[in-house]
Amino acid sequence: MTKMYKLLFLSILMMSTMISISAYSWLGMWIGLEINLMSIIPIIQEKSILSSEASIKYFITQAIASTIIMMTIIMMMWKSNFLSLVNFDSIMLMIMNSSLMLKMGMAPLHFWFPEVLEGLNWNNCLLMLTWQKITPMVLIMYNTELNLFMSTVIISSMIISGLMSMNQVSIRKIMAYSSINHMGWMLSTMIIEKSIWMIYFIIYSMITINITLMMKNIFYLNQLFPNISISPSMKMFFMLNFMSLSGMPPFLGFLPKWLTIQSMILNNMYLLSIIMILFTLIMIYVYMRIAMTTLILVSSQMNWTLKINLKINKMSISMMNFFSMTSLIIVTVGFNLS
Repeated sequence: MTKMYKLLFLSILMMSTMISISAYSWLGMWIGLEINLMSIIPIIQEKSILSSEASIKYFITQAIASTIIMMTIIMMMWKSNFLSLVNFDSIMLMIMNSSLMLKMGMAPLHFWFPEVLEGLNWNNCLLMLTWQKITPMVLIMYNTELNLFMSTVIISSMIISGLMSMNQVSIRKIMAYSSINHMGWMLSTMIIEKSIWMIYFIIYSMITINITLMMKNIFYLNQLFPNISISPSMKMFFMLNFMSLSGMPPFLGFLPKWLTIQSMILNNMYLLSIIMILFTLIMIYVYMRIAMTTLILVSSQMNWTLKINLKINKMSISMMNFFSMTSLIIVTVGFNLS
């Protein structure tokens, strides 16, 4: 019965996303966001204290963001002579974009995002990292342009995600800061070319799905070594996924970053692209630290060990391995055709 309830709320969640991104008015968009919030709370609610705490934090944060969105909608509709300032609409849109960034946990409004993910299981983390980003990103895409505010948000996402993920031992928090880093890249693609954002989001979602399928009951770095070190092939699959997530050239994750950098250079955004590349190198260091230590360490004698039955979807990992190894050929052929 519990699974039926979860399936019901999941279908309502997907429907609410469609309502928001296809709404003709800001009020319809706001209604879709509220339905989304009311449907995801029962999904992430589990029989544990951590999930209850995470759901309360998520609810409070989303309620504050929804209140700010509703306030800006009312202020834009109620424009009297007293409020007819020079840049009133642009200020209101900036406040609305800030509240949408708060909803999806983008820096510098990211304070709730790693803490909420820390209290969820991997299925709910996958939902937070992928599906819950669609509505705020599409709504930001409707009214965004390159200005000082957007550039500040992108640069802060790069800096905060790189620095905050360096000393983390929780894989869920590392994935949260990785999501913040990728959201900075996606925001830059939304400003330039909407189709590149779609390619980026689809590829990021594919890689995240494969990583979460591999984790199951593993939540910390020191749980990886006694489990994945048993199988050399599993270590290789794990390393391939993280190298693809980092965006290294032979792998599939390099394709959207390549497209983003090329489009930014064509639009004369040299300084922003250089800053993004430099601070993404810190995230690549974090990924490679996880991947290389998992590949190199073969001893299972740790401070403590945890026996975990690691069940992995072999078809999904094989698919990811195929895409990772053949992506360089796909990218090369595609650019030659274009």
